[in-house]
Amino acid sequence: MSQKKIFLVLVAITTVSFLLHHGGHLSWTMEAFRLGCSSMRFSFSSDGGSPRHKHTSVVFLKTHKTASTTVQNILFRFAERNNLTVALPVTACDHQFCYPRLFSSHFVHPHTTPPDIITNHLRFSRSEVHRLMPNDTFYITILREPGAMFESLFSYYNQYCQSFKRVPNGSLEAFLDEPWSYYRPEEKDAMYARNTLTFDLGGDKDRPSADTKMYAKRFAAEVERTFSLVMIAEYFDESLVLLRRLLSWDLEDVLYVKLNMRTASSKSSLSNELRAKIRSWNAIDAVLYDHFNASLWRQLNTIGLACVAREVQLLRRARDQLVRSCFGGRLPQLRSAAQITNKDLRPWQPSSKVAIVGYDLPANISNKSSGLPQEMCLKLIMPEVQYTRLLLRSESLRYRNRFPLRSSQQTLKRSGQRREISVLSSTQRPSGALGRTTRGTLRLTQQPIN
Repeated sequence: MSQKKIFLVLVAITTVSFLLHHGGHLSWTMEAFRLGCSSMRFSFSSDGGSPRHKHTSVVFLKTHKTASTTVQNILFRFAERNNLTVALPVTACDHQFCYPRLFSSHFVHPHTTPPDIITNHLRFSRSEVHRLMPNDTFYITILREPGAMFESLFSYYNQYCQSFKRVPNGSLEAFLDEPWSYYRPEEKDAMYARNTLTFDLGGDKDRPSADTKMYAKRFAAEVERTFSLVMIAEYFDESLVLLRRLLSWDLEDVLYVKLNMRTASSKSSLSNELRAKIRSWNAIDAVLYDHFNASLWRQLNTIGLACVAREVQLLRRARDQLVRSCFGGRLPQLRSAAQITNKDLRPWQPSSKVAIVGYDLPANISNKSSGLPQEMCLKLIMPEVQYTRLLLRSESLRYRNRFPLRSSQQTLKRSGQRREISVLSSTQRPSGALGRTTRGTLRLTQQPIN
């Protein structure tokens, strides 16, 4: 038997021994895993003794249609378990930081400052985010392959984005044949119709074609200097391996259920020709994706692909174990919003043409039978809008209990901020990588969620 096979057998035996001895608890799964790969000592001190400090200052730039809602849910639950403060939007901004306006610290609810984590939708401004967060903050975001992402954007925002609404019969093919016939760069919601990733990251989505290639490379380098990790949606679990290592978190901290998904009937298949047209139309996004997809795999290769594969396998097993505990020993069934009895679990529906599915907890599952608190299971599958409102209520209550006098003073200050926000424009005229904000009238309606 080769040394490699002997090594793998020893890893398997050790893992089983730990799981049997410790009742299959997830933290011991990680201890067993540490013994398998020497480079996996990320949750423990260098001498293998006491746990290392978990990093808790995190900015996650939530991009559109990239599985970012699932990452946000991971961060929300981590914050609650560790008594951390999540920055949340002021009421006038709804559940996003007045997106698509360039982010301002004034958009953050005072009861949620100083924050440990920022994760709701915003258009990135490094200087404004830096005003709120300490210097040791980790900046993270996620990208998705441009073809799949644009198809999702076109489907999801078809009834909101005027560039899409103009297209006869809502045809993606028709839009891509003549995009400039339908696209208006300065129009409301135009950011969903071209280079959406670039826009979310604070860049210029409408860079002149003569400068697109050079600008895209410069912008990718700028993003790389700012963000410690750029996850890739197509390799979500592998990205979580890197995320967990970067933040020195435990396996339990990155378990998840997929959220905010469309039904199969709401999706369109893409030919190679359509994918090529999408990449051409979203040329800056395409450069960003290619750059950071390659970067992700360089990082994974540094760890060792065999180690990554084993950790991904453990993560998926632990995830299924958690989910089965919440759903009576079974994996959950996706349900339409109308089928979900608990209104706190109903996902927001962008239009009648797109069905966003979610989950409902079994009514006959008790805490004793599941072995987990029902609240934990509830939050595992809670949509973004409801979870944001729940966090704001709990953080405001905590703030008022700690600072009763300050709370009353800030109520008066917020009323003035609402008036100020109401006269600011909801559109931007990008300038360079960060863009500038113009003034006008802002319509603060509920934005569709990712």
